[in-house]
Amino acid sequence: MAMATNLYTSYSIIATKAHNNKSVSLSLQPGTYTTSHVKFTLPIQKRTGLSISAASTTATQVEGSATSSKASRTLPFRVGHGFDLHRLEPGYPLIIGGIDVPHDRGCEAHSDGDVLLHCVVDAILGALGLPDIGQIFPDSDPKWKGAPSSVFIKEAVRLMHEAGYEIGNLDATLILQRPKLSPHKESIRANLSELLGADPSVVNLKAKTHEKVDSLGENRSIAAHTVVLLMKK
Repeated sequence: MAMATNLYTSYSIIATKAHNNKSVSLSLQPGTYTTSHVKFTLPIQKRTGLSISAASTTATQVEGSATSSKASRTLPFRVGHGFDLHRLEPGYPLIIGGIDVPHDRGCEAHSDGDVLLHCVVDAILGALGLPDIGQIFPDSDPKWKGAPSSVFIKEAVRLMHEAGYEIGNLDATLILQRPKLSPHKESIRANLSELLGADPSVVNLKAKTHEKVDSLGENRSIAAHTVVLLMKK
């Protein structure tokens, strides 16, 4: 019989009685372990006792649960990352952060193709441990055809507040070869801050070219990355 004791990130097998009646002492990290006689998994959260039979291939949890949604909501902060990319095609408006940016082409997409708002939504949903934007607002649903991405942001913010969090800070990077975003960055940042209900001082926006490399650098696509920190209210 063996007992694995979870001390959050430190684990040890106190005694393992194998089929040959020899005892060993092991120091293990979180993960799944398999020997010729035993397979067991060490979780990464909460103190947990595991009773393991050397003659079996399963581990029976006898105390507590490795994870729980209730416990996760008590985290003081959460971090999320979002990414989005769209093709640029003639005949479409170029909407970035809810602002119409003058250009000879725009994003081909089911909604308005706002890469910045889309990746911000994904970052917030990811921080909350929720499904991504494509699952909550599927492009197979005709009601989202041509929809303004502010609708998606407002729903993500509602879910964030419902979980008891607010924006700690947000850092976003736009990647496109043209047009230059310097004249529009402040209006984009101000509108994004308003949609998030956040002070502009905690919302940062950067813009990069792609040095004429691949579709981004050839002005055939636009992309955005976002990292967001959510703080418990």
